[in-house]
Amino acid sequence: MADIERSAQAIWHGDLLHGNGTVGTASKVVVDIPMRFNTRFEHEPGTNPEEFIAAAHASCYSMAFSAYLARQGHAPERLETTAHITLAKQRDGFSITKSRIEVRGWVDGLTEEQFQQMAREADKGCPVSNLLRNGLEIEIHASLGK
Repeated sequence: MADIERSAQAIWHGDLLHGNGTVGTASKVVVDIPMRFNTRFEHEPGTNPEEFIAAAHASCYSMAFSAYLARQGHAPERLETTAHITLAKQRDGFSITKSRIEVRGWVDGLTEEQFQQMAREADKGCPVSNLLRNGLEIEIHASLGK
């Protein structure tokens, strides 16, 4: 299979504090989503880079975990994954320091302990986790749904 390339574009006008911009994906699933200083460093409506990293991590991990569970003979009925990206103030600015994955799964035939172990193992097969792992702490919190 040939390499797969995906793209997105951000357009920014002005300085960091007073400027604004938009971000969108080549597929047009995300189109001209607004971003500003306040959408990144405060809680104003709009988006920010960390939110996109969280979305990429949550979706990639869900797919990797689903594949891992199926290979182990336990195809999931449902996985709900949330990724929390931490942007921390550092001496010289800000740094993305952690991604915390919370996954809840509806999977027959597993104990809570088995599910948690498989959740940690599946992380090794997630391309986004593997990209982030060299610079971030990645935590996996897993629980079975009832």
